[in-house]
Amino acid sequence: MSGEATGGRRRLGLAVVSGASMLPTLRGGDRLLVRHGGNARPGRVVVARLPDGTVAVKRAVEERTTASGAAGWWLLSDNPDAGVDSRHRGPVADGDVLAVALARVWPAPRLL
Repeated sequence: MSGEATGGRRRLGLAVVSGASMLPTLRGGDRLLVRHGGNARPGRVVVARLPDGTVAVKRAVEERTTASGAAGWWLLSDNPDAGVDSRHRGPVADGDVLAVALARVWPAPRLL
């Protein structure tokens, strides 16, 4: 994933989906246009650093409090039989939600 928020502006970047955890919405190899520092909302696809350090594409489901008491998000895979998400690693702190997906740009463009 490339790009970061600078000077108060939110930067756009690309993220690549890997694995089958977001099927049927997204497939491994799909390219996403993301907004770094974008605000997560329930139902949005986000790029986040899970508590184990893995960076993953997941769906924000609801706001939760992390084990440390910080505000965070419960993130889930669209395909519950694949991948690791908050069911396995717990809530993700707000600061670890790195970007919000705006659209799939490849192979077939569409808004998310």
